[in-house]
Amino acid sequence: MGKLIEEFDAYRSKMNGRIMETANTNIKRFFALDTTSYAEGALDVKTKEMLGLVASMVLRCDDCIKYHLGKCFDAGVKSDELNEVFMIANLVGGSIVIPHYRRAVEYWDELNEA
Repeated sequence: MGKLIEEFDAYRSKMNGRIMETANTNIKRFFALDTTSYAEGALDVKTKEMLGLVASMVLRCDDCIKYHLGKCFDAGVKSDELNEVFMIANLVGGSIVIPHYRRAVEYWDELNEA
């Protein structure tokens, strides 16, 4: 596993644990809703993760992009499919998405090296 992935996973896990130590019921419900929304349903997990990735890129959230790239990788998204996801994100989000696109490609490359 590459350095980018290890650092992201470790930080996310550490801070989610810290948040849950003091989280109130509403925060815990929100985290649960986020998790269950990406479960298999009328849309498969792969499609939901690709949608989450597009939204994350358009909203320019690098942590969210990394998270959804990892989930896309786990769901079996292929590089040619991901390139179409990136195309849609750039089309919808405009040129301001390009820096996030660069970092997403770097992270995807690292996922594929593992």
